[in-house]
Amino acid sequence: MTDPRTSAASSPPSVSSTPSAAELALAAGGHLDLVTAPFTMPRSRLLVFREGDGVRVHTSEYERRLDQCRVLDGLVVHDVAGRVLPVVDVQPHRISFGSVTLAFDGLRALSIGGDPSASVLLTLPDATQSRHEIGSGLRIDVAADRTVAVATQADGAHREAVAALRVLWEEWFDRCPRVREDLQDMAAFCWWVLGANIVELPALEGARAIVPSKIGYVGLWQWDAYFIAVGLRHGDPELAREQLELAFRFPRTNGQLPDVVHEQGVLATSDDLPESDRATLRRAGSQVADPTAPVPLTKPPLAAWALRKVLEVEDAPEWAADQLERVIRSQDWWFAGPEQNGSDLDGDGLPEYGHPYSSGLDDSPVFDGPIPTTAPDLAAYLVQQDREIAALAARYLPGHDIAPHLARADRTVALLMEKLWDPVERRFIARGPASDHDGERIASDTVVGLMPLRVEGLPQDARAALLAAIDDPERYALEWGLPTVSASDPDFSPERMWRGPIWINTSALIAEGLDAAGRPERARELREQTVRLVIHGGGPHEYFNPRTGLKAERATTAFGWSAALFLDLAVTLSR
Repeated sequence: MTDPRTSAASSPPSVSSTPSAAELALAAGGHLDLVTAPFTMPRSRLLVFREGDGVRVHTSEYERRLDQCRVLDGLVVHDVAGRVLPVVDVQPHRISFGSVTLAFDGLRALSIGGDPSASVLLTLPDATQSRHEIGSGLRIDVAADRTVAVATQADGAHREAVAALRVLWEEWFDRCPRVREDLQDMAAFCWWVLGANIVELPALEGARAIVPSKIGYVGLWQWDAYFIAVGLRHGDPELAREQLELAFRFPRTNGQLPDVVHEQGVLATSDDLPESDRATLRRAGSQVADPTAPVPLTKPPLAAWALRKVLEVEDAPEWAADQLERVIRSQDWWFAGPEQNGSDLDGDGLPEYGHPYSSGLDDSPVFDGPIPTTAPDLAAYLVQQDREIAALAARYLPGHDIAPHLARADRTVALLMEKLWDPVERRFIARGPASDHDGERIASDTVVGLMPLRVEGLPQDARAALLAAIDDPERYALEWGLPTVSASDPDFSPERMWRGPIWINTSALIAEGLDAAGRPERARELREQTVRLVIHGGGPHEYFNPRTGLKAERATTAFGWSAALFLDLAVTLSR
């Protein structure tokens, strides 16, 4: 079997001749199976999936499952003799049933046209059926309450709808990054994923948010926004800035940034959690399902990292200064004590995660024990964020004193080594609440313990130990990439979220850590392995089985940050 770590790294293929927008749209269309990738369009909440010989239609809504958002349980096309015309081809701008096509006609309507003698059988969620002759064309309007109205269209209206959607998508693909020939096909699909996942947030002045997935994740999660912006910057830096601006727009009075921005507001504390999330936490036996006092909810501090990367592509000094002020306040919140409702909950200078959601790694075994959790990844992110802030402030905030940021970064490194480094096991260990000086030891060997590799100036012994772990086939050097829990750890599971599967974001962050550690060849190898994983697995899924390299069973498909980071990795590897 070809080793996915080295198959492309030894002799990278050349960048192809520049493909046209139409060619990229065609390449993306080859991945639109209506199962893992539904038919949709930017800003629309309608999703069309395959259902038997026809399709079904859902809306995409915040904190509602697809089965709660049914519009049509069936849309089946028949020819004049009553024979079913199945789906034969899907492109971003239309679904073909042979002589009949389906497209969008605006954000809340579908248009059907083609053979005037054909008909469409519609099945509503209440099992009511109705048959409609196509004639000059049909328009299916979906109201806000998901009720359906079917009307005939004027002659030519369907062709105009198809043509308009083709133009919209080709304008989007015109901005798709052009990368190495062997990566371009998947890059086109990943660019489609980002466009398809754009939703409008009407309550937020019509803001365009690229959500993690219209299949179950309809909101702008802070962490996702960072990763999505980093990939999006290569083709649409303005839209990338918009993602960061949304993530930074709603700080609490103490500077804390919210976990999620959604059409109904923000999710910033455990009091804001929907009941479905509380029920899930209760089933898991989590002590934070119903806390006695509100727990702040946020995401790891990668804001300055994302801001710096977006500004590398297209500078925007005034905008950068405004956003940086908010990032600085957020960073200070992490180090604030409990009296300020901050995140240094024991006042020892090393902040904690007060809730699993704030880590982004909700199901990690690091959170099986008592919470709050002092975790090495958080310390590493905070070190680098203070240093990123200092560099950005020197450029965009004249007069801002950067010395306190640099001094705090140095103190955090010292505390990271003092409190979380185990010199016997030679790895970083997360700890629970401080019942004594060090707190309860959390022994799980997870990817959070590798994140300090990103810290510049890490002691040589610690860096060498982390590099050895990454190269150890019994722990992290698996065939298809870097698992989120060591393969030798009792908690390792190749299928369970954050307990073994490969995630594209953690792999990309560790690749940067390898660069920081002076191992650029190994960093490139990991990047090559990661893009091969996405191609082998069939697309930018939420997470992957590290043994098979395929989508984990319960992983969401067409996932935003996986698509964005594939693009970022592909651009990096194509230079």
